[in-house]
Amino acid sequence: MTCISHSFGTTGGFRCALFLVTGLAVFAPRSQAQPGATYERRELTIPARDGTPLFAVALIPVAVATPLPIMLVRTAFGAARHLSDLTVPLAYRELAQDGYIFVAQDIRGRNRSGGTFVTNRAQNDPRNAPGTNESTDAYDTIDWLVKNLPNNNGRVGVIGTSYNGWLAGMAAVGAHAALKAVSPQAPGADTWLGDDFFHQGAFRQTQGVTYAAYIEGTKGLTIPDFDQYAFYQRIPTLDSLAKTTGVSHLPSWIGFREHPAYDGYWQAKAMQRVLPTSSVPTLVVGGFWDEEDMLGPQLVYRTLETSDTRNANRLVLGPWAHNGWTRAGGDVLGPVPLGSKTADEFRERIQRPWFAHYLHGADELRFPEAWVFESGANVWRTFDAWPPRDAKARNIYLREHGALSFDPPPPLPARSLPRTDNTTGSMHTPAYDAYVSDPDHPVPYMPRPDDGSAWSTWMQQDQRFVDGRPDVLTWVSEPLTSDLTIAGNVAAHLFASTSGTDADWVVKLIDVAPDTVTEGPITGGYELIVNADIMRGRYWKSFSAAHAIARNRVTPFTVDLHDQLYRFKQGHRLMVQVQSTWFPLYDRNPQVFVPNIFKAVATDFRAQQHRVWHTAAYPSHVSVLVL
Repeated sequence: MTCISHSFGTTGGFRCALFLVTGLAVFAPRSQAQPGATYERRELTIPARDGTPLFAVALIPVAVATPLPIMLVRTAFGAARHLSDLTVPLAYRELAQDGYIFVAQDIRGRNRSGGTFVTNRAQNDPRNAPGTNESTDAYDTIDWLVKNLPNNNGRVGVIGTSYNGWLAGMAAVGAHAALKAVSPQAPGADTWLGDDFFHQGAFRQTQGVTYAAYIEGTKGLTIPDFDQYAFYQRIPTLDSLAKTTGVSHLPSWIGFREHPAYDGYWQAKAMQRVLPTSSVPTLVVGGFWDEEDMLGPQLVYRTLETSDTRNANRLVLGPWAHNGWTRAGGDVLGPVPLGSKTADEFRERIQRPWFAHYLHGADELRFPEAWVFESGANVWRTFDAWPPRDAKARNIYLREHGALSFDPPPPLPARSLPRTDNTTGSMHTPAYDAYVSDPDHPVPYMPRPDDGSAWSTWMQQDQRFVDGRPDVLTWVSEPLTSDLTIAGNVAAHLFASTSGTDADWVVKLIDVAPDTVTEGPITGGYELIVNADIMRGRYWKSFSAAHAIARNRVTPFTVDLHDQLYRFKQGHRLMVQVQSTWFPLYDRNPQVFVPNIFKAVATDFRAQQHRVWHTAAYPSHVSVLVL
């Protein structure tokens, strides 16, 4: 066996260019910059095609002779709060230097707009007013704005993050002719596959409960415990959780409960399933450590790229938590220094010139296909394709004795293979590693106590807080003898068995710092998540329908860990962790197959032994692309 200590070139065949943030000048706006613009604030009522009044707020620059483009944000969280005074929000201040009319609008049924609100409204949801959806409301809004706002140049951009990012993407479906550019940022593109509410079938209970209570309830949600883990732990089932928190009657919760699989209900809401061919230039933005919507930007970009005949689809992926690029700075990732103010750089050097080109008619050098931040090396890279064309597929194999290797496991003598129906054998053998997962004592997703204040940073927490737990398996490499850069999709391919008939699989790819570090304020041995996600085992055959896992039979499971550009530096080690609970972020799997976990009763939940196999016949591994 050869553990990971190979030398890998980090520049050979590397089809990218260093993004020089200090010297990039890619545009020359034709309108006069507005460094100290003053604004008039107007409240607007915009009629949708069915007569529903949609409320909006506009900030209109005063004393500007040149007609200006309109920058529209459609929001579920309060237009009046979004543009609350005559000050442009920090997220748009770089844009404001070039001159824009800023408009924020309450979507149908929210805050001061009329109509009925539907979460992630499907295009043909039966609750929609006839002939309307979020795309038609965006069309009608744009049509009204260009006809009624003073001194506009007839060009409109739509921007938004999170839910507003999903709305920005939907504005491009059946787009108005005046819509010249959209930027869906951290969009919850598919809330079942890997964004807000489910990840590959596992229910994000803290997100789902809090969201339903906030946006569809009347009082929101107050958790009485200082430690959220303790609160969720003592409530045994999802049904009792819904009743305790008062969300059981809310539309979103009813949707969760009645549609636990990836059926037509979720597919109709998924942005990638309704996006047209790329007719509107699109700048997709996402963060590699986004605790809410990591998959969405990657999924939207890939979808649009398949039909981007106009070469107008662009991607930005940075070292950020959810919406981190909209805030000042961006020079640290948790305790890890990044070497520059990545959020400020994005807004000034990427977002500003891109919108200026399409909305002001500014000159263009040549926008790269993708701007991606390489954490570890701490530099921006530009690529002519994402993933990079020259990235090579490699497998990191889980091996015996807790080791990792690029070499697959060798065949084992038949006499050394234990029977797969033996559930009482050794926890560690040459063929597998095993652990007991107990729903009554789940693995926390972040250090306790969890009072909710560290929500945006939990993916950056030192994973040593779970080291030594008997229900967390760990494999680790030798220190790297040279830098190793991964670029593109990361996926875990597990061959596993269980004494039960259902199980969840959490996989984490981790960068382990040397015991003695000189890289900033992190402590020696810091374990930083690079990629991580979960899948619910019952969907091992198909996401659209649940199937029981055969008891004590080795079964293949694939856990998509999504894209990353990351440099594991010389002297660091790679680590892979596997566990079956990630609590209370995700609900507990009963580990005994039931038709619908939302309707499970307390007696359905049982401790089970799970095995992760690592033989020539069952070579569990993590697949990466290496530069």
